[in-house]
Amino acid sequence: MTSQEDTRATRTTVGVWTLTAMVVGSMVGAGVFSLPSRFAEETGVAGALIAWAVAGGGMLTLALVFQRLAVRRPDLDAGVFAYAKAGFGEYTGFFSAAGYWASACVGNVTYWVLIMSTLGAWVPALGEGDTLVAVAVSSVGLWLFYLLVRRGITEATAINRVVTVAKLVPIVVFVLLALFVFDPAVFAGNWGGESYGSLFDQVRDTMLITVFVFLGVEGASVYSRHARRREDVGRATLLGFGSVLAIFASVTMVSYGVLPVEEIAELRQPSMAGVLDAAVGEWGTAFVSVGLIISVLGAYLAWTLMAAEVLFVAAKDRDMPRFLSRTSARDVPVSALLLTTVLSQVVLVITMFSADAFDFALDLTAAMTLIPFLLAAAYALKLRVRRETYDGAPARTLRADLLIAVLATLYTAFLVFAAGLDLLLLSLIFYAPATLLFVMTRREQGRAVFRPSELVLFGVVTAGAVLGVVGLATGWVTL
Repeated sequence: MTSQEDTRATRTTVGVWTLTAMVVGSMVGAGVFSLPSRFAEETGVAGALIAWAVAGGGMLTLALVFQRLAVRRPDLDAGVFAYAKAGFGEYTGFFSAAGYWASACVGNVTYWVLIMSTLGAWVPALGEGDTLVAVAVSSVGLWLFYLLVRRGITEATAINRVVTVAKLVPIVVFVLLALFVFDPAVFAGNWGGESYGSLFDQVRDTMLITVFVFLGVEGASVYSRHARRREDVGRATLLGFGSVLAIFASVTMVSYGVLPVEEIAELRQPSMAGVLDAAVGEWGTAFVSVGLIISVLGAYLAWTLMAAEVLFVAAKDRDMPRFLSRTSARDVPVSALLLTTVLSQVVLVITMFSADAFDFALDLTAAMTLIPFLLAAAYALKLRVRRETYDGAPARTLRADLLIAVLATLYTAFLVFAAGLDLLLLSLIFYAPATLLFVMTRREQGRAVFRPSELVLFGVVTAGAVLGVVGLATGWVTL
């Protein structure tokens, strides 16, 4: 990439509906097709209702945080990591950017695993998406998408708008067909969940599932440098969130009225196909499978764009090495896109060694996103407590923003607790070596690698990574 190409690069802008499509396209992916069995493994109807109420309310506060921050700090692009840096320093900002980027890469792997698992129902060599053949086929798809996105942001977002509409059709049809055969007696029989433990445990154990399916609520914020109007970022966030919450809750609840919870829990992924098969016959499996492939490929495209965008903006703000800020004449962050694809490829290979490739990738994706989310919520709280950017704000705005920031911070802190020690340590195994990018950045700038306060955080991260490696070696931390 030459400097002339960088100079010729033009900034592409998009409107509120394209940003909303990015949010919906990012959120409606692999997760929604796995919801029936994932929920049935952890809880019954009562627990699911409470879990969606908690997750919906919690994620709404987080969506509102991103909306407020987009307005109050319009100078910050790729908000998820930029908010952490503005509020808590450069290394914390790097920590957030690296974690969010890595979670997107791991999340992309879940898409390929689920596609291969879906096709595995007809091609046994693909297994459940974790065989050598499945990884090889997924790798080809991974690099084909790299070439597609490399062609340009405009082409990629145009495809995403079309795919977003196409993916919603089979999901809506699933809900309507499930309602048609809905059996109140079966639903009532699935009401309790005493065999799962306490109601609190049931809700806690579903939290990572809801985090994964809600990932992408921040999509418009991440892509904010391309927004035509700054207020479109907040509007797209709320429009996308409301639409997707209704879809996710509907898919989960109608499934409880089709099959006993024990049978739903045992369904092969994508479990939505198994539920529809029980409702309407074998054609239901094929119908959901086609919809899944369209949906997942669309979500993969959106997440690839967002992952590369985070690295690019971090590099432009001098929080990542300079080579990641290179763009093509079509405004594509090519170096960041390449590194994103490489990390996804590495994680794809690792899934062959996990006990359950899909669940492992899904849970790790959710866990790695929690720290960036927590830091963004905490920054919103910090702004409000110090009344920064609130000069002349009415009392009603001050009260509302304080409540939203407190609830969002408490919710994301609870999610970190719900994730558990294993996933936290596995996340730190990535964070520690990723710090090499931070070291490269500081050396490019001729600065000291770490300040004293940053050394403390680096020490904590490194100690956690070492503990995670020891846990993997001794077997008390598992993939």
